Amino acid sequence: MDQEFHSIRRLPPYVFAEVNAMKARARAAGDDIIDFGMGNPDTPAPAHVVDKLVETVRDPRTHRYSNSRGIPGLRKANASYYERRFGVAVDAETETIVTLGSKEGLANLTAAITSPGDVILVPNPSYPIHQFGFIIAGATVRSIPVAPDQTLLAAMERAVRHSVPPPTVVVLNYPNNPTTETADLDFLAQVVDFCRHHSMYVISDLAYAEIYFTDDLPPSILQVPGARDLAVEFTSMSKTYSMPGWRIGFATGNKRLIAALTRIKSYLDYGAFTPVQVAATAALNGPQDCVAEIRQRYRGRRDVLVKGLGDAGWEVPVPPATMFVWAPVPEAYRPLGSLGFAKLLLREARVAVSPGVGFGEHGDGFVRFALVENRQRIRQATRNIKTFLATYDKIVGDTDKLKAAAV
Repeated sequence: MDQEFHSIRRLPPYVFAEVNAMKARARAAGDDIIDFGMGNPDTPAPAHVVDKLVETVRDPRTHRYSNSRGIPGLRKANASYYERRFGVAVDAETETIVTLGSKEGLANLTAAITSPGDVILVPNPSYPIHQFGFIIAGATVRSIPVAPDQTLLAAMERAVRHSVPPPTVVVLNYPNNPTTETADLDFLAQVVDFCRHHSMYVISDLAYAEIYFTDDLPPSILQVPGARDLAVEFTSMSKTYSMPGWRIGFATGNKRLIAALTRIKSYLDYGAFTPVQVAATAALNGPQDCVAEIRQRYRGRRDVLVKGLGDAGWEVPVPPATMFVWAPVPEAYRPLGSLGFAKLLLREARVAVSPGVGFGEHGDGFVRFALVENRQRIRQATRNIKTFLATYDKIVGDTDKLKAAAV
């Protein structure tokens, strides 16, 4: 049978696959690729967290099925985190649930709350699951800007006026992946007020809450008075504690949304492996100097990369948060689009980045660097890029030659 499946038909070809295939071929040929493509932390989880995992896994009782909504101790630890970090009191029984990473939580929540034809507002560019979780669930996604300002609020207003049916959910992500933009509490309060007035839910992705480089700490939307009446927030252990493969995240906030996610997860999984949850509890309840060290590591890498690119003649904004640099494609190379430029950069400079178009059409003028290589490798990458840019100066004025070179 060659019948296509409806949900799969709604998913476009995976843009990153072309770059990933090129990386694989280059490495098979023996090339040393400096890889900034995936936001996959390269340093180990804190030692005391690993020790707790090892200790717990030796107890055979922990090898049995766990709890799909998370063990009580971990839910309480997340509630304590919200109290000390944001000053927000969370009921560990009804207002938070453990997820298999924030990506799984987002995907399952969209399945729980979406009906075919629902209109959902999602920033463009955005982390792919923000859009495609709803598309898989049968919704119609309407793009809104990313920048946390009146432009976004005006786009939400237009969407309410012109969408049939009216939007039911808006997705926010600050600090933002991929653009690295941040939002303050005043802006989040405006979104909450708007959504209350128009009977919309808010899904906030706060995965980069602890990866910031300014004195202004990223806020939680739950700090806004009344936000828990309509908002749920996803957080993650992946970046904060360098635990991406452990797959531990949380959804916290509105009781109705948490109950919906809890119910659908009860049909789909038995929760994360108990020793992993116990170790995550130790991370949240234990010493937090490891978080500051991880943050400083990303700050140092960011500074080396931004300076090195500047020295190569490629000026990029300094990100205030996240583990990414969102770099405008140099003007002379914009005819290639972000995918063509990323392929050319990989082939000629041996540097892999994510093409911005993979995060949505409005990301096409950018590429994303993930800060997952050490400083020495970053310096090597910027030297390679400098050589590449200088070498291609002679053809950048000829669009046809430039496009041919990128094939």
